[in-house]
Amino acid sequence: MAAPSAVAAWADRSPADKSTRYSPSFRKERESTERPAAPRTTVAQSALRERPHEQEETPMGRNGASGELARVVIANVRSRTEDDIQREYSGVARWHGAAASREEPHGGSTVFRAPGALTHTPREFPAPDEYGVERLRRLDECLALVTDAFPGVETSAALCRLSCVLLEGAWRERAEAADPPGCDDSCACALCAHLPKPLTRALADYDWRRSDGRPLSVTTWPYRKELGSVLTGGWVWTRKMNDAERDLGLRLRHEDDILVLHEYKRVEAAIEVSATARVIEQRLAQDPTTNGARALICGLYAAHKRSVDEFRIKRHVAGSAVLPQSTPLDKPAYTLLQLMDCLFWHVSPDAELWDEEHLAALVLCRVLNDMTDVRADAVTGEISNFWLSSMPTHDKALYGACVLALIKYGCMPEAHGARWNTWLMGTTIVWEGLTGRHALWFDGITNGLLPREGCLLCGIEPNACAGLLTGGVALRTGPAPTVAALGPRAALLSARCRAQHPAAWRLFDRELAAFEALHGEWRGDVDTVWEIVRRTYVAGVLASLAGGAAAREVQVDSGEVGADLFHALHRPPTWKEDTALLAYMFGCAHPHFLWNGQGFAPTAVGGDWLDG
Repeated sequence: MAAPSAVAAWADRSPADKSTRYSPSFRKERESTERPAAPRTTVAQSALRERPHEQEETPMGRNGASGELARVVIANVRSRTEDDIQREYSGVARWHGAAASREEPHGGSTVFRAPGALTHTPREFPAPDEYGVERLRRLDECLALVTDAFPGVETSAALCRLSCVLLEGAWRERAEAADPPGCDDSCACALCAHLPKPLTRALADYDWRRSDGRPLSVTTWPYRKELGSVLTGGWVWTRKMNDAERDLGLRLRHEDDILVLHEYKRVEAAIEVSATARVIEQRLAQDPTTNGARALICGLYAAHKRSVDEFRIKRHVAGSAVLPQSTPLDKPAYTLLQLMDCLFWHVSPDAELWDEEHLAALVLCRVLNDMTDVRADAVTGEISNFWLSSMPTHDKALYGACVLALIKYGCMPEAHGARWNTWLMGTTIVWEGLTGRHALWFDGITNGLLPREGCLLCGIEPNACAGLLTGGVALRTGPAPTVAALGPRAALLSARCRAQHPAAWRLFDRELAAFEALHGEWRGDVDTVWEIVRRTYVAGVLASLAGGAAAREVQVDSGEVGADLFHALHRPPTWKEDTALLAYMFGCAHPHFLWNGQGFAPTAVGGDWLDG
């Protein structure tokens, strides 16, 4: 693994140079200002620490990283406050009371329980092979540089290293497995009965997703070429949305650049990497911050993951190993791995980093990504996807349902204001629907529409899913409230649909009514949102009614409209309103394009990187 550019440049400096730039006085100030908040007495920690199997020994030949990573999380996780609980309770109560007289017919109320992921011991994996040992040695060198210069980030560095060891072991077991683990798909519950029947896919089906495909022509940030697309601008957008709630000054522009260097090959091809690295190194020296250090650490994880992923996939392509589509990750191991993967983009303030509600959002953000990408991941060779894991199908369905519940919760005003990272799920699903890369429309558009009446998914209640790692989540589904009359701006959207696309109007109108019951009266930008929703959600409904053959065209056009209008979603005063409505339409509205993309048909791993 080549060390990330900024870290590599930093590593080449002499020890004396480093010591003058990070002085003892700076260290003392950092230690006094960045000490973690005093721990709360937490129900979450108590429940996890009482696990009878916590002290089990690591099996022979296994690396022990999964269990150690779980212990780090358990030692730090904090339960939600009474204020958190009351906010969610008030929002759900308001939703139920929005228009009881116009609730949609439904087959009855049901509760689906998802146990906390860390209430079970995670699977342990083999020790890294010699190639993995060498990659980890280089990682250790870089992590040592960061922790030496930035006191107080040792836990973040430990998370990074343990996650990389877990990843190395999971890849080795997958590559060497003579009999890949199967998954239990025998569940016949109502939720699993709603899972889609996936189409068979091959690499050629995703040629619109390739690194060397069509560039995005309209820039999000005209003066920054490296952020000149929806693809790389989405995480900046999320940070701006969160900062609009509580501007904590968490990350500076050069810290953003640390992250952008590692994710997409298209970015590397479009920018002058060495020049950007020099700017990063200079700015880090002038203005060192904890979040700069965390960005370096998250960048190290991203670089390591890309290195081991490409190493294993290249061996598969060369014929020296045969990768199955399935992976050996179980539910706890998958969940732990995704924590670090999501921190790569969404570093949070110290005071909130370990809150169980925040950790749940990080994991479900990655689950959301997996839902749109699973069929592509199944043919490219990706390892970090819950649908490719050894989790039982029922657990996978519960994770998918949790995503829908959390997106709905994020559409409610009660979800925002007290916590920094509350726009994560909403911005993620909208971004995925507009990049042109994630297969929300290609794999989510189906042949025909199921009726909305009695739809179990439409009735999923909003839920913060705070107990996802800890005490578990109780997902409730039942009658879905809708408002009796649309607000003025939502009514304008409905009228445009009725005039231009009458075949989709009735469903669209009902979903607007469901959204306003959840969100309150919508006060967004009618022109911008109609143009986006017309070419995405409404186009998807029409394509489904026509048999699904136009799914590819809708997918490609979603990238075009994203390139044209993504910048408009960065503009106050309507940006939050616009984002909330698009998040609901993309993620939760019938016929549930996000849900429909789950699952994959067994086929061969093509072994192509397809990183976007």
